[in-house]
Amino acid sequence: MLLADVAAASQALAATSSRTAKVALLADLLRRAQAASGTDDDVALAVAYLSGQTRQRRTGIGWASLRGMPPPAATASLTLTQVDRVLDAAQAAAGAGATAVRQDLLARLLASATEPEQQFLAGLLTGELRQGAQAAIVADAVAAAAAVPREAVRRAVTLSGDLPVVAVAALVGGARALASFGLRVGVPLSPMLAQPAPDLEAALRRTGPAGVEWKLDGIRIQVHRDGDDVAVFTRTGEAVTDRVPEVVQAAREMPVRAAVLDGEVIALRPDSRPQPFQVTSSRVARHDADASAKVPLTPYFFDALHVDGADLLDLPGSARRAALVASAPAGLLVPRVELVNLDDAPGREAVQTFAGSALAHGHEGVLVKGLDVPYSMGRRGSGWVKVKPRITLDLVVLAAEWGHGRRTGWLSNLHLGARDEAAEYGPAGGFVMLGKTFKGLSDAMLVWQTRHLQALASGSDRWRVDVRPELVVEIAFDGVQDSPRYPAGLALRFARVLAHRPDKPASQADTVATVRAHRDAARA
Repeated sequence: MLLADVAAASQALAATSSRTAKVALLADLLRRAQAASGTDDDVALAVAYLSGQTRQRRTGIGWASLRGMPPPAATASLTLTQVDRVLDAAQAAAGAGATAVRQDLLARLLASATEPEQQFLAGLLTGELRQGAQAAIVADAVAAAAAVPREAVRRAVTLSGDLPVVAVAALVGGARALASFGLRVGVPLSPMLAQPAPDLEAALRRTGPAGVEWKLDGIRIQVHRDGDDVAVFTRTGEAVTDRVPEVVQAAREMPVRAAVLDGEVIALRPDSRPQPFQVTSSRVARHDADASAKVPLTPYFFDALHVDGADLLDLPGSARRAALVASAPAGLLVPRVELVNLDDAPGREAVQTFAGSALAHGHEGVLVKGLDVPYSMGRRGSGWVKVKPRITLDLVVLAAEWGHGRRTGWLSNLHLGARDEAAEYGPAGGFVMLGKTFKGLSDAMLVWQTRHLQALASGSDRWRVDVRPELVVEIAFDGVQDSPRYPAGLALRFARVLAHRPDKPASQADTVATVRAHRDAARA
C-alpha cells in the first residue's frame, strides 16, 4: 500500500470530529490495505501509523532531524514497507556516525515523499500526529473491517498489548483468531487508562460507587511473575526488568506463585514524599548496577490481573482489589478508600479528606474507580476517572507551528515563554522558552490565534511563524521538571491552553523565578 493512501486517510480523519465517520474511514482503509498486499505487513503498518506509532520503538529521529526538509516529490511512490525499512535502518544505526546516517536516511526518505506525505511523516516521527485516531478508535475500525464484535477486538488488544497483531488476526482469521488470544504471564497487556474530571464530585457522578486511590506521579509498571521468573514492563510494553531490581525482589517475596499486577514505581525521599517525576524517570532509564543504591525505587500496586492460574480481567474492580490485597504486602498497596453508597454523607466527607491527604503527601491527586468495572484497554467510558488540582501560569507566545491534518492552515503548536525579569538568560524583560503545546485549543481558538499571531509575525519558514512576544496565554500544567533542552533548564509537563489573554500585557506574564518556585515547591 502507498504511504499516500495512509496520509490521505489521516487528513480525512483530522477533518471530521465524528467518531462514527472516523471508524468508517479507517475500516475502509484497512480493507484496502488487506486487498493491496499478499502479506500482512500493510495492515499491520497502516494500523500502527494511523495510531501514531511506528513499529520501531526508537528511531533517533525527532524535530531537529526534520529541519530543512527537501522539496517534496511531485508524485506519490513510497510504500509502507519502504518507510518501515528506512526506520529499521535508522534504528540500527549506532556508533560515532549514527546521527549522520539517520539524517541521510531521513533526507532520502523525505525527498521521495509528496508534501502531504512529508507532513504525515513529520507528525508520525515526532509523536505529534494529531488526527483523533486513538488506539480505541482504530480498534473499533478493525472490528468493522473484519465484521467481528468490537469487544472481541478490544479484549484481544488488552491481552496481547499489540494492536497491529490483533488487526492482522481479525482481518485474516476473524472471531476465531481473536478468541485464541489469552493472558500469558510474561507478555505485557495494554493498560487501562483514566479520563480526567475537574473535581471529586464530578468523578463520582461518572463512576457511581467507587474506590478512591492516591494518584502517584511515578512510572506505570506491569509486573509478571511465574515462580522465580519476574518481568517488569512500562505502559508502552518496554521491558525494564534489569533496571528495577527493587521491583523484582518485591515481586519474588509475594505469597503467590504466578501473578500479573498493575502499579507504579516511584522514587521517594527519606520522608516518604515523592521525588520529582524526572528523578523517577531518569532512574528507571539507567542501566548501571549501582543506580538502585543512589536512587532507590519503591513499587506500589493498584490492580491484579492474574493470580495463581486465575485470570481476573473480567471481574469487577472490587474483586480484583480483594485479590491484590491477598497477594501483595500492605506496604506496597496504593492507599485506597471505598464509597459504596453515594448518599452516605459521612462517607463522602471521608473521601474528600482522603483526597486531601494525597495532595498533602505530595502526590498528584486521586483516581476514582468504579467498583463494578472490569479491566480493559485504553480510556473507556467512565470506569476510571482521574482528579488533579489545576495549576496555571500566564505565559507569552514566542512562535507557533503550522498544524497538520484537520489543523492544516492554522497556527497550532505554541512555543511558550516565561519573563526573564532577573536577566538571567539575556536582556532584562526578555522571555525564555519553557516548551510547546497544541492541547486545549478549540477550532474557534485556532482561528483567532492564527489571525492574531500572523499580525505579530517577526519571521517565518515553512513550518513555523516567529512572533513578537506580546500575546499572553493562560496555561494549565501538571508540574515543572528540569530539562537541558531549554535555556532556563526548566520544562512544563502536560501543558495545555486554557485561554488567550489579550487583555494582559506581556509585562505581567509570569517569570522564570515563578516557574522555578513551582518546581521547588513540589520538591519541598
